[in-house]
Amino acid sequence: MIPFQWEGVMPAITTQFDSKGELDMDAYINNLRHQIDAGVHGIILGGTLGEASTLKIQEKQKLLSVTLNQTNGKIPVILNIAEQSTEQAVILAKQAELEGADGLMLLPPMRYKATDKETIMYFSEVAKSTSLPIMIYNNPIDYKIKVTLEMFSYLEKFKNINAVKESTRDITNVTRMINRFGDRFKILCGVDTIAMESLLMGASGWVAGLVDAFPEETVAIYTYCKNSEIEKARSIFRWFLPLLELDISPQLVQNIKLCELATGLGTGFVRPPRLPLEGNEFKRVQKIIKRGLENRPKNLDYKKYL
Repeated sequence: MIPFQWEGVMPAITTQFDSKGELDMDAYINNLRHQIDAGVHGIILGGTLGEASTLKIQEKQKLLSVTLNQTNGKIPVILNIAEQSTEQAVILAKQAELEGADGLMLLPPMRYKATDKETIMYFSEVAKSTSLPIMIYNNPIDYKIKVTLEMFSYLEKFKNINAVKESTRDITNVTRMINRFGDRFKILCGVDTIAMESLLMGASGWVAGLVDAFPEETVAIYTYCKNSEIEKARSIFRWFLPLLELDISPQLVQNIKLCELATGLGTGFVRPPRLPLEGNEFKRVQKIIKRGLENRPKNLDYKKYL
């Protein structure tokens, strides 16, 4: 078992379904193995891209078990917690620890715009219930609750709250966090389109979306940035940006699953209430994918650093 580090590329991995809406574990394992082979540094289960809101508890348990088996202690497996009640979040945190998860990604309370104090108390109760390392997901644009610097100051006392998925879409927030807290909270970019900028400004990692379809390119950008091969990273990122923009959309799951289908890393099926893209939007996304595949970078040599 390697020591846990909040760093590197951590895919917010998708859940694969068949045409009937059932889990397709063969397709899931195929994608997971490509992530591992590309050199990702961790796996995050049960996020938005994992369609967690549509999964039964038993399905989440199965996905966690299979992922732990496939990673075999080589990289950490992090489970997302996004619950409506503090009680249920605590229950799931304890359960995740018992079932072998290596860490947690924790969202503010769902479906209720909690006050700063309520949000802090929610995070605090979960932190007290487990010894697992916790990454706070700070995404005020999508979830309407911003975790401010003052709130992080309060959370400093919980030693197992030690990272943030920075999704405010304000690149200067990386510097604000570092200026205020040094390396107390590791910062992982949660927005694909500003990942390179975040890494260059001091983020230690990237919770990535398009990595699910393009694992090598994503890990290459991170690796080149960390090894000062900036021109190589910039070249790939410029190619990648039209695809990365598919991540900042309410239909990011459908978009990324179409990318997976095109690269042979997924079935393309989503689970209702999500529906497949159609009409002009489907054509638009397909055009972006086609252009990306036609110009896909070749001869990536980032693995010399791994």
